Amino acid sequence: MNKDKTTYMIATALAVGAGIALTYATYSYFSSSKDSSEDKYKVVFVLGGPGSGKGTNCTKIQEQFGYVHLSAGDLLRAERESGSELAEMINTYIKEGKIVPAEVTVRLLRNAMESSGSSKFLIDGFPRDLMNLQCWKAQMSSIADIQFLLFLDCPHEIMTARLLERGKTSGRTDDNEESVRKRLVTYEQSTRPIIDSFRGEGKVREVNSNRTFEEVFGEVSLHFQAIN
Repeated sequence: MNKDKTTYMIATALAVGAGIALTYATYSYFSSSKDSSEDKYKVVFVLGGPGSGKGTNCTKIQEQFGYVHLSAGDLLRAERESGSELAEMINTYIKEGKIVPAEVTVRLLRNAMESSGSSKFLIDGFPRDLMNLQCWKAQMSSIADIQFLLFLDCPHEIMTARLLERGKTSGRTDDNEESVRKRLVTYEQSTRPIIDSFRGEGKVREVNSNRTFEEVFGEVSLHFQAIN
């Protein structure tokens, strides 16, 4: 076999080998991308005004559909009571009915998700404003997919009455008339735009929560049955 022919055969073999390697690398890249997408946390945001029934419905959804319920408010309150460096700041924001900085809330949510051992989450009371949503997208989009936003709609007067009744036994510092009024103003100004944003993406599932719990949860269940 002459030298030129040998050189040609070696070059051809190298080219074929390189092609196989490139094909495998491309397959592996897209396969791993698909796997990582499938491995993302599945998240349902649950929004509505204070006293709209978010916590009550989330407890039942957790029991029936296997989601872990994370309340942004509960996580913030727990952090406030922990005596950490964030406690005083969080306490002031909650008393004033204001929204805690997004980075704090997202950090608490991510920590809770990673330590839970679960892959499906109901996140109750978050995102509460556009800054919350932007922070979530920046920090969580690579590891979590939003399945939909459950919106529990309820008249202000009904929510106010529920919260004041709850305040008689809850011990919460924000279940009083002044804090409730501030929270409702914050909800209308800051959280409603979030709901409208998700509605534009076709991801809102709206339920009238000014009914008996059985009626409300019956409708809520239909939305979860559709994705489970």
